Amino acid sequence: MRTPEATRRRAATERRGRRAEWLALAALMLKGYRPLAMRVAAAGGEIDLIVRRGDTIAFVEVKARATLVEAQGAIGRVKRQRFSRAVRAWVSRNPFAAALTLRADAVFIGGRGWPVHLVDAFPIEGL
Repeated sequence: MRTPEATRRRAATERRGRRAEWLALAALMLKGYRPLAMRVAAAGGEIDLIVRRGDTIAFVEVKARATLVEAQGAIGRVKRQRFSRAVRAWVSRNPFAAALTLRADAVFIGGRGWPVHLVDAFPIEGL
């Protein structure tokens, strides 16, 4: 059972994550991407944002930490595997995507700075 303090911390973390995702989406839209989906959970993983620009669909992992360096170090092997499983599940349910370029991007947010978009941040395993 969680303590009230742990419940408050978890709720605050959830709010920060949602804010970070909206900020990342705004930054991507300014770059010409259009949103397809947010917070897609599938096959034991989660994709924060799915966006499209032209013939490319980007599956985006958003990481917000106190510093940009911490954010950039927050996508480990297990996270990439779960993310890839979720991407494969999404693609299997959206056959139109098979004809497009698919990639895994990341948006890092550190402190109060503007989001940093890293194109093709890591490979999507199994695609």
